[in-house]
Amino acid sequence: MGTTRVRVPDFLARKQRGEKLVVLTAYDATMARLLDAGGVDALLVGDSLGTVIMGEETTLPVTLDVMVHHTRAVSRGAVRALVIADMPFLSYQVNADEAVRNAGRLLQEGGAAAVKLEGGRPVAPTVRRLTEAGIPVMGHLGLMPQSVHALGGHRRQRLDDAGVDALLADALALQEAGAFAVVLEAVPSGAAGRVTASLDIPTIGIGAGPDCDGQVLVSYDMLGLLGDAVPSFVRRYAGLADVVRDAARSYGDEVRQGRFPSAAATATASGAPATAGAAKDDQ
Repeated sequence: MGTTRVRVPDFLARKQRGEKLVVLTAYDATMARLLDAGGVDALLVGDSLGTVIMGEETTLPVTLDVMVHHTRAVSRGAVRALVIADMPFLSYQVNADEAVRNAGRLLQEGGAAAVKLEGGRPVAPTVRRLTEAGIPVMGHLGLMPQSVHALGGHRRQRLDDAGVDALLADALALQEAGAFAVVLEAVPSGAAGRVTASLDIPTIGIGAGPDCDGQVLVSYDMLGLLGDAVPSFVRRYAGLADVVRDAARSYGDEVRQGRFPSAAATATASGAPATAGAAKDDQ
């Protein structure tokens, strides 16, 4: 794993060596620091912060200024992991010039190393324009949260043979346009496997089966911070919601009962020795 910072070319090298890529979302410096220390390869500052952090029903209300703010925080916390920032709704769909300007802010002001945007063949010219400007791009296909209304909700993509062919054509268009990786979200495992085998660049799956070149999860889902309201494909590796609730209750109980701050804690905070033993040691 090492301590060397992960760079964009490392993604392709990992695929060529058959090494899986590990990606998690992060939205602040503290979480970025912890996940980075846990050895993840990339931190995605997802526009999922709209639902996870802001409490919105969709990602659509997330603005570019919000993304720059959170990307900067994550960049400050990351030491090794590649920081990738989502381009929010309407930050790249209007025209390529505006997309370059907005992506540039995520790199220049936010400190990101790459951006991610949703869509296939229709956005390929924009991806090409971004990569020609020196901005690394990760694509995103399958369930695309910014198209939630057009898709009829956050639902798994049911693809027939024509749909799989279209998915592959979109992925190949993104690769040809210069994307360095493609997220495949909520697509059938067989379709994800076919796309992965057909691309030179790596695929990062989320609810797309085990055959992708890497996996990404929303960190709050993976850590169990959102309770039981998580997608069926998520595996929880901790139950931090209960830990946080219990800690808050314990703190509240001690405050109400006058047990916090204790006399010893107050003395320690003021710089005085907390115990007679400590006073003796200081003499």
